[in-house]
Amino acid sequence: QVQLVESGGGLVQAGGSLRLSCAASGYIFRTYAMGWFRQAPGKEREFVSEISGTGSSTYYANSVKGRFTISRDNAKSTATLQMNSLKPEDTAVYYCARRLAYSGIYRPSDFGSWGQGTQVTVSS
Repeated sequence: QVQLVESGGGLVQAGGSLRLSCAASGYIFRTYAMGWFRQAPGKEREFVSEISGTGSSTYYANSVKGRFTISRDNAKSTATLQMNSLKPEDTAVYYCARRLAYSGIYRPSDFGSWGQGTQVTVSS
């Protein structure tokens, strides 16, 4: 069955870096765009970044543009989110998912096969 497993979260001071990984299995990885979302306590899940199946196109939320970098290794069925210059407001549970539909905007409902999430906590 399809499975996505995130790893790499942790506690870091403001200005620090973390590298999140998403290991995929159970489907042909390269045929799906991959997305990263995050959800802070009491808030809705929000889009962070997306990468196309080939890796040639990437998209970012304005709040992380210039600080986060998404990438993928189709040979290893892995997607990665490099997060630099972290801020306390980046604190959230981070999820990866594969895109299943296109509504024109980055809705969580357009994505599926969600992983269990990995906690990122940025202290000030």
